[in-house]
Amino acid sequence: MDKDFEVLDKVIGKIPDFPKPGVLFYDITGVLRHPEAFTYCLDRMVEIYKDKKIDAVAGIESRGFIFAAPFAQKMGIPLILIRKKGKLPGKTFSEKYALEYGEAEIEVHTADITEGQNILLVDDLIATGGTLRAAINLIHKGGANVTDVFGVIGLPFLNFQKTLEDKVEVTTLIDYQSE
Repeated sequence: MDKDFEVLDKVIGKIPDFPKPGVLFYDITGVLRHPEAFTYCLDRMVEIYKDKKIDAVAGIESRGFIFAAPFAQKMGIPLILIRKKGKLPGKTFSEKYALEYGEAEIEVHTADITEGQNILLVDDLIATGGTLRAAINLIHKGGANVTDVFGVIGLPFLNFQKTLEDKVEVTTLIDYQSE
């Protein structure tokens, strides 16, 4: 068993039948209740990305912010917020994407993206990859590149790799292989 799995599995909650019957929800709030686990995640992020050319980190609302903000501070790089539609004042790029039942839209300030930037995209959990795909498209609208995607938890059985099939490296600290 690898160290990431050992450290994180014991603090990640597994809630059956949430938000609907048959779904097993992986809850990162246990990571946040245990400062040593949260610190471990941030230290691993720095270790993984310290030698990569990353100009900024973009966090996806809202749990992505929790990991992206302290990482940006530790690395001395800008933090970009990817928010739900209508939450950012001023000029934005927006991107719609499909949900299981319906559609959603995310936005980013146009001023936050610089053409040619290499951006690390961060969320707490990577499931189907739909929100991340939309965020990548959003960042591309500003002329920047998403070189890497990071999530604390990955659910590869939901095929996020297929959704994120372009040249983006996906890193997760812990993967769960079934529902």
